Amino acid sequence: MELNFNEIRELLTILNQSNIAEISLKSNDFELTLRKEGKTNDYPSARSAVDVEPPALPIAAQVALPAAPPPTAPSPPAPLASDRLAEVTSPIVGTFYSSPGPDEPPFVAVGDRIRSGQAVCIIEAMKIMNEIEAEVTGEVVEILVRTGESVEYGQALMRVNPG
Repeated sequence: MELNFNEIRELLTILNQSNIAEISLKSNDFELTLRKEGKTNDYPSARSAVDVEPPALPIAAQVALPAAPPPTAPSPPAPLASDRLAEVTSPIVGTFYSSPGPDEPPFVAVGDRIRSGQAVCIIEAMKIMNEIEAEVTGEVVEILVRTGESVEYGQALMRVNPG
């Protein structure tokens, strides 16, 4: 695996613009780990689970702890009008573009009817332009990102009223 300086710089940019705390790349003759300073993984590592023991409580505290009251289940929220809307989401981390080129019209606009499989935007990742296709047929009711904005994996790009 060969990475040039610009590709490493682009990985650093992606890491800084995302919620990702660490990226590791490994091959037979190459290993690279990029980690955000001050970020920790939300999940305990195997090492921390094995090596760290909780502090012992005094015997009185172990015996005298009262039982906690049972939690009450929150009532389900009332359905919102947007609950019936489908979302077109980003399948990758990258940069959103609403049109195929700077001087070209956008793929879709609010109020447009789209069909499943139709290209609705481009996400650029690692200098590769990826056309994103709708997975639903319907009317575009909201576009949630602007051209040039960074997007995350799974982030909603637009909302569609199916039908």
